[in-house]
Amino acid sequence: MKLIAGLGNPGADYANTPHNVGFDVVDLVAARLGAEWKNSSGFNALVTRAVWAKNALWLVKPQTYMNLSGISVSAMLRYYRGAPQDLVVVSDDADLALGRLRIRAAGGSGGHLGLASIINALGSEAFPRVKLGVGRAVRQGGLTSHVLGKFDPARRLLVERMVALAADAVQCLVTRGLDEAMNRYNGLRYDEDQSDDRNEKD
Repeated sequence: MKLIAGLGNPGADYANTPHNVGFDVVDLVAARLGAEWKNSSGFNALVTRAVWAKNALWLVKPQTYMNLSGISVSAMLRYYRGAPQDLVVVSDDADLALGRLRIRAAGGSGGHLGLASIINALGSEAFPRVKLGVGRAVRQGGLTSHVLGKFDPARRLLVERMVALAADAVQCLVTRGLDEAMNRYNGLRYDEDQSDDRNEKD
C-alpha cells in the first residue's frame, strides 16, 4: 500500500496557485486511474483508492489547510497501519526554479510548513517526497504572496506540463521504486522527458 498525499489549500480562492500544485498532481493521477474523490470527515480530507500496475494506492488531499497537513496524513497512515516509507508527499518548492522536479527519500522540511506539519505528526522525516519547483518570484508581500498568488496564463501552461511530469514520476515511484524515480526524474524540467510510465498495465 502506498499513500500519496498531495498538499495544498482547499477552496476556489487557492486554486491555480503555487502552493496547490500538490493537489494538482494527485488530481491528475486520480483522473488517469479513473478514481473519484470522496470526502472523509474522519480524516478531514478528500480521499480515493486506486490500483496502478497491481499496486494499491490511496490518494489524499488534506482539507486542513497547508500548515496542518500532518493531521490528515498521519491519521490516515496510522489507520491503514502504514510506515512513513509507505507515504509519498507531493508539494511545491520555492527553492526550485519553476518547472523543475526534485525527488527525495527523506529529509527536513526546508522551511515548507506543510512538510513540517507532517514531520511533526509522524515523528519522522523518513518518507519520500516529490517536489515541484515554483520559484521565488518577487511580489509585494514576499514569499507568502507568491505561493498564494494566481498563476498567469503563460506560467499556468508551464505548470500544467510540470504537473504531468510529476504525475509520471509518482507513477514511476509506485511501479519501479524510489531509486528508479530519482534517477529518471530528479532535476528534470517538463520538456526534458518522454515518459511511458502512464502506460503501465494494471
